[in-house]
Amino acid sequence: MTNFNFLKTNPQFATFADTAIQAELVLPISPAFSATGSRTALEFAVKWLYSVDNSLEKPYEDKLVTLINTEDFKDLLPHGLKFKIEYIRKLGNNATHNPSGVTTDQAWLSLENLHSFMSFVAYCYGADYEETAFSKSLTSAEKPVVAPPTAPVEPEVDFETLLNENFPVREKLTAKRIHQLKKGYTVKPMDFTEDQTRKAYIDVMLTDAGWQRGTNWFDEYKIDEMPNKSGYGIADYVLFGDDGMPLAVVEAKRTSANVEKGRQQAVLYADFLEKKFGQRPILFLTNGYETRIWNDKYYPERQVSGIYSKRDLEKDFNKMKSRQPLKGVTVKDEISNRYYQKKPSSRCAMPLTNATAARLCLLWQQEVAKHGQLFLL
Repeated sequence: MTNFNFLKTNPQFATFADTAIQAELVLPISPAFSATGSRTALEFAVKWLYSVDNSLEKPYEDKLVTLINTEDFKDLLPHGLKFKIEYIRKLGNNATHNPSGVTTDQAWLSLENLHSFMSFVAYCYGADYEETAFSKSLTSAEKPVVAPPTAPVEPEVDFETLLNENFPVREKLTAKRIHQLKKGYTVKPMDFTEDQTRKAYIDVMLTDAGWQRGTNWFDEYKIDEMPNKSGYGIADYVLFGDDGMPLAVVEAKRTSANVEKGRQQAVLYADFLEKKFGQRPILFLTNGYETRIWNDKYYPERQVSGIYSKRDLEKDFNKMKSRQPLKGVTVKDEISNRYYQKKPSSRCAMPLTNATAARLCLLWQQEVAKHGQLFLL
């Protein structure tokens, strides 16, 4: 008995039901195998959605990351579900590249997020939907003595075949989904503590971006100067470049908290790191679901899909170092020697080689007389 047995009651879910069940059953053997299985089940289910819903058109490629990031697909999902399926995808990718880095808790969370997505699919397209709660107790926690040497081989789903097979039911199932969502659907949130959020969501986000704990990613980095009673603080994460300079501070909050609550703390941490290293790090504020980036020296805060990789952050710092004020910039004739790309004076300096040029010069003089000095953009 698993949390995904409800999928077996509907034959149209056969494409992904067994894969989801196997992902849960294999967890006591290997969290990494479970994580890759959850990702595979998600991919099969997403492809099935594309085959049965008229609002979804096949994009230029059928990779999972492409399928879940089309505007049509994101519009179809209720609030909060996009973050859950991104977690499944990222953890599955991490498990493929670094199996030993996936914990049992992370694999359980991936299964719970998968259950949330499958429940949404069953609600929209299934028959006689009944809400089921996710429970870890449904699967035996006993780990077999000998684990299999290789990951289980998953079946393949031919996307084109799936699209052709389900074409006759697209109109019917699309209408059913529209009817069901009119009734309303709410994704049940998971209220994690700050520590749980870090271990479950943010660690996966950092691993997916290529950061390495203990090398360029440091947890609970001590801040020696803080305006509080103790005089010090602890930054959740500090990320460093190859040169040993701080690139980013990541301030984490619990999943139910607004990321804005960590803004002032992150600023104080950045102040200390700038004083210590001579380089002000970029700030990331996240609760696992929502992530914002803030380069408070140059750019306003904005929402992003996740924490940047080391390479991307280093590119940003290189751009910042090469910034120059626009005041006093002149046009180099070796680059461009065209009159319309330079600022004319109030008197026309353009050579009047023909009637058109003379007319343009006259118009320019008239505009200067009305508005003063003008610039061509």
